[in-house]
Amino acid sequence: MQKKFQSVAADESSELIGREHDIYQKKNDIRSEYARDYTRILHSLAFRRLKHKTQVFFNGADNDHICTRIEHVLHVESVACTIAKELGLNVELTSAIALAHDLGHAPFGHQGEEVLDNLVAHYLSSDFWHERNGLYLVDQVELLADEKGNFRNLDLTYAVRDGIISHCGELDDNDLRPRSEYIDLKDFDSKGKYQSYTWEGCVVKLADKIAYLGRDIEDAKMLGYFSKEQLDELQDLSLVRKDKSVNTTVIMHDLILDLCENSDPSVGLRLSPTMSEHLNRIKKFNYKNIYSNPRLNPYKAYSELVVSQLFEYLSNLYEGPETIRSIVSKNYERKQFVEDFVSFLVVYCYPEIMDEIKKFKSIGNKYKNKKIYGDLSDEKVYMKAIVDFIAGMTDIYAVKCFDELLRC
Repeated sequence: MQKKFQSVAADESSELIGREHDIYQKKNDIRSEYARDYTRILHSLAFRRLKHKTQVFFNGADNDHICTRIEHVLHVESVACTIAKELGLNVELTSAIALAHDLGHAPFGHQGEEVLDNLVAHYLSSDFWHERNGLYLVDQVELLADEKGNFRNLDLTYAVRDGIISHCGELDDNDLRPRSEYIDLKDFDSKGKYQSYTWEGCVVKLADKIAYLGRDIEDAKMLGYFSKEQLDELQDLSLVRKDKSVNTTVIMHDLILDLCENSDPSVGLRLSPTMSEHLNRIKKFNYKNIYSNPRLNPYKAYSELVVSQLFEYLSNLYEGPETIRSIVSKNYERKQFVEDFVSFLVVYCYPEIMDEIKKFKSIGNKYKNKKIYGDLSDEKVYMKAIVDFIAGMTDIYAVKCFDELLRC
């Protein structure tokens, strides 16, 4: 029986739509506001790069069957939309949040995120977490061309932006419901500080966990991570349903069905006690045998080396407002990734600081986005630009950049 959840997104109220400029509006558009957000996310370069970003296991493009970040996102979308449809929620909003929820991930998965967090703490006295970086990315960094070919910021709705930053946090309490107050998302200054403002955002948060646990087990089995004893332990986890194995399909199906059967607006989104315990046992198994597995240590060390060395090299190029001119005059240090970094910088700097550089003289005519780096007179702003550049990298591109450093 379908539960009567009340979606605050159903009326598409002004505070949830909440676009700043809406410069992509088309008079003859047949899509809803959230469907338009979905399309903007789908067409973004940040979304495309997820196909070469690590989920858990680094594959270096040599294993077609290991889950990458883009596959995980699609799993989350599938799970979340199934739940939203059954509970009578806004499926288009759910789909847009799910598609965008991991756009803020750094290369090398959570290990890359940890390295950037340490660097940001040291140089910027702040912190880096992918949920907030995802919101920052869609608000300030990611661009799309409008009908006249000018590049502008995505300008997503409040409801989708809220879902991106609020998808973080563990779910041990097994009673998830949206917050009641509309807030400025800038107030979201720590992981899990607030729940989502919508039921749809809460559904994505749950779907994120349902989607990754089983798939991580499958990948670990494929890569030979488990001993016979661990495989036996894994089989014991299937005792909830004695006739079934523990794999992605079974975990997703059983948890989705149980969640839909036990959730109600009066008690929130919840699993039965039996399935909640089952989920926690699987999570505990994964943390012990996968995420803390010593086999990941070389990968973690390599990730830290790559990210930290790229950051250090680029940070040493800083010369205040003259940084871009200086790098260009040195022929981009004869490294392609430095040229790529300069091309990235100029899009977000005031056009006048490039007036004397022929290659970039007309950049202001094409890019109408927020100039978040100004004139680079503030060294911390420059350091933030490096963080943004590295955070947007794929694993493969980051390794390629590091290889260039080795050839200097």
